[in-house]
Amino acid sequence: MLATRSIRAITKPSLLGSLHTCSLKAQLRFYSSANNQSESPEDLVKHSELHSKPLDPSNNAPVTSKVEKSKRTLLSDSKYENPNYQLPKWKEALAEVVIKTFKMDMDKIRAGPIAGSYYYGECKKQGLQYADEELSASAEFFYKDLKLPRTFSQWFQITILHEWILFTRMRAMPFKYGRNYQQKLVDRTFSDIERRLQEEMNVNSTRITDQYLKDFNSQLRGAVFAYDEAFATDDLTLAEALWRNLFGGRKNIDLVHLEAMVRYVRSQCYVLSKMSDRDFAFGNFKFVPADEVVKPLTKEQEDQMRKATIAKYKEIDSNPNLLPSEKSKLSYEN
Repeated sequence: MLATRSIRAITKPSLLGSLHTCSLKAQLRFYSSANNQSESPEDLVKHSELHSKPLDPSNNAPVTSKVEKSKRTLLSDSKYENPNYQLPKWKEALAEVVIKTFKMDMDKIRAGPIAGSYYYGECKKQGLQYADEELSASAEFFYKDLKLPRTFSQWFQITILHEWILFTRMRAMPFKYGRNYQQKLVDRTFSDIERRLQEEMNVNSTRITDQYLKDFNSQLRGAVFAYDEAFATDDLTLAEALWRNLFGGRKNIDLVHLEAMVRYVRSQCYVLSKMSDRDFAFGNFKFVPADEVVKPLTKEQEDQMRKATIAKYKEIDSNPNLLPSEKSKLSYEN
């Protein structure tokens, strides 16, 4: 449904005029490369002929030496967010009794640890960076390949782009569950931003922190609206939305970079569209790295994958020893 598509529609004069392209040669390279769907977004960026340096040479990012004690990759140091932490057996047993006795809806409860912790961590780390640390592979794609500035605000734009990508799949879930997953993801985002502003960016004023949070909230709403419009229309609209939000509406934008990002976003959405509600709700999705190519499945491959998924969950659901916390009413057919 959302297979990666060519971005040839970007040749419309309105976008070319607004993007102020640097040269006809770069444009021609951009249009011709759109025909090669075998390239990953990272490979596509190599066709750029601008050879510009990353913006913000001051590298305005959190400095590890100043925040070594408080710097955290995920939201908190809570033991419950540590993937290696195991709940004591007596607590596990008590929790299972409570869930079974009160017939608690685990599909709703699961939104907290999955969307609010795991999926937020996945979104956050894509562009996470510190001034005196080496960049991860995903961060290199955004800051080195796409020449984006290494700032806190830019990290936020990268994060909300990935959150919006997840929103597209959450909205396809049954409404009461999908809305809950979205809300948990957004709630965790802003609680983490508030902590990072105070502990990493040394913003100690509550008034200033609130102003930043209001501004970030406006950015989130605007970006989601723009990306939603693109999701319902075409690649041209998506390119424009990415230019305005991720690239800050810069005049010196490289169209090759835009095409790479359109391909990156469409690839993520395609993978998500092939996942069942249950697979997604249990946290079985990871973002596709920028150096990988996503190719549409054939009908035979889709049928084979669907049959394997159905067989797997039928076996799980028929297990008499299945714990109440492991049960789900969500569909496992994509």
